[in-house]
Amino acid sequence: MSQELPDRESSQGAEGPGAAADTGAAGRPPEDLRTGSSWTTRRTLNVSVLVTMVLLTLLGGCGIWVFARSAEATGRLVDRSSPALVAAVKLESALVNQETGIRGYGLTGQRQFLEPYHDGLAQERAAAARLRSLLGHDGQAAQDLARVLERSEAWQKQVARPVAAAPSGAPVRLATQRAQAGLHSFDAVRTELAVQRGHLQVERDRARADLQRVRVLQNWVSAAIAVLVLAMLGLAVVGLRRAVTTPLGALSSDVRAVTRGDFRRPVHGTGPADLRALASDIDGMRKRLVEELEFSDAARSQLDEQATELQRSNNELEQFAYVASHDLQEPLRKVASFCQLLQRRNAEQLDDRAQQYIAFAVDGANRMQALINDLLAFSRVGRVHADHTSVDLQPLFGQVRESLSIAIEEASATVTHDPLPTVPGDPTQLGMLLQNLLSNAVKFRSPDRPPAIHLSVRKEEDGFWQFAMEDNGIGIDPAYSEKVFVIFQRLHTRESYAGTGIGLALCKKVVEYHGGAIAVDHDHSPGTRITFTLADHTPEAVASETSERAPQREATAS
Repeated sequence: MSQELPDRESSQGAEGPGAAADTGAAGRPPEDLRTGSSWTTRRTLNVSVLVTMVLLTLLGGCGIWVFARSAEATGRLVDRSSPALVAAVKLESALVNQETGIRGYGLTGQRQFLEPYHDGLAQERAAAARLRSLLGHDGQAAQDLARVLERSEAWQKQVARPVAAAPSGAPVRLATQRAQAGLHSFDAVRTELAVQRGHLQVERDRARADLQRVRVLQNWVSAAIAVLVLAMLGLAVVGLRRAVTTPLGALSSDVRAVTRGDFRRPVHGTGPADLRALASDIDGMRKRLVEELEFSDAARSQLDEQATELQRSNNELEQFAYVASHDLQEPLRKVASFCQLLQRRNAEQLDDRAQQYIAFAVDGANRMQALINDLLAFSRVGRVHADHTSVDLQPLFGQVRESLSIAIEEASATVTHDPLPTVPGDPTQLGMLLQNLLSNAVKFRSPDRPPAIHLSVRKEEDGFWQFAMEDNGIGIDPAYSEKVFVIFQRLHTRESYAGTGIGLALCKKVVEYHGGAIAVDHDHSPGTRITFTLADHTPEAVASETSERAPQREATAS
């Protein structure tokens, strides 16, 4: 019983060289735990994301530039070159219609032949305006248009307007006179139209070729973006596998081995610095667990030895209780009996002092017998009558009051109680509890007033009953509120109040065995008020509830 648990520091320091080799110098992890990049996972991911964003930005810029080139080439072809060529064709058609109308009017003198001429003038103005809006006022195309219009104006002055102004009804002589000059003048217009059309055709072909080149470049850039994105995804997968998933898989494998009970297996770490640091921390935790388990095993071994020693001691105590209840009580009864027999047979021969000595011997034997009985009752709490059943305290308190009826009548005491509940417990031990509390209330009464004793009860929120045995007696000094529950501790002499000093200690043991707490309420005056709690649970739940709620109930009762 004097053995102690092993010292924690000494047990950890006595692990020997093997533990030091496992831990490494200054607690550093093994060498393979320090292999890998000095970069952390966060830094690696941040740099990877930054590089990816830069590449995607560059590719996006290239794509935007290519799309802008494509849009510019498409716009030049669709919005300028092709419409300009169409407008040039319309201008040529309008001039041809004018020449046809003038020639027909000059030959016949009929006004209906001038309709193509007038329509051609309107078409010429519209086509010229369209070309000016498309080609602007500068450049080769604008110069071509200006020359076409200049040649057309010359033909108009020389032939078209004079012929159109001639009276109708007969062939126009002026047309015949200027036929040759008009032919040469309009050929010049045709020549300029051909030159203009050729230049516009070349411009349209150039725009179409540029658009084709831009489309090829766009296809290449799109393919490059797709290839680069796939390459970055592949690199991301490979990088995450090498930097994160593979190290985590190895770390998880080591951790699972440790969780299965292989505490001697070291936890290795590879990959980024933070994963290796995590592995090192986990390995340090594993080593600490190994140390704790070794300490726990040593402590368990010590506890097993102490439990064996305690069991042996309990067996000896039970044997002593048996001896005390049988072998010690019989000699005490003989001493008391023969002393009383000697007193009766030799009463005339004994003087007063001898009579007093015999009385002392009898009283000592009786007190020794009462002390042995109380000790036996105290030792039996939790060992004998340990079966929990539903105990109705109402009739039980009535039995206790009936057993103390003589003392209650002699003291002229008034004993009352609230309606008492049914609680799980041992009826014999609960009877001893109520009997000791009631007998103390009757015993320690005030000489100035008759005892008034009341047992109250109320239900607490945590599922416990709180009882209070209160009286108007001499009370208990707050300085002795803990001492009164210690075995053999008395606050008064035996001449003042009889007893062995075990009653309240027995009450404390019974209450704590039933999962409650007992204390002295110093707020009650005059007299004494002792409170105690009992569980309001099924008998099966009392044992587990005792270990969980006992500290809280002690604080509540205090």
